[in-house]
Amino acid sequence: MERTLSSDLIFDSAEQSPKSSWALRTISTLLLWQRRIASRHQLAMLDHRLLADAGISEAQREAELNKPFWR
Repeated sequence: MERTLSSDLIFDSAEQSPKSSWALRTISTLLLWQRRIASRHQLAMLDHRLLADAGISEAQREAELNKPFWR
């Protein structure tokens, strides 16, 4: 349900040490998970009228809300 512009940071891996590259990937992953949690929370708050306006069915919403945050 990622309908926003991605705010992922892009880094040139040649300029990064393996340790900092690992840290950046970890931070990026944590931020992605946080965005998924927040967007699914917002999705859960929508009523049927707003879902219809967005073109999302109840079944699609339930499927998205039942996913774990890492997926």
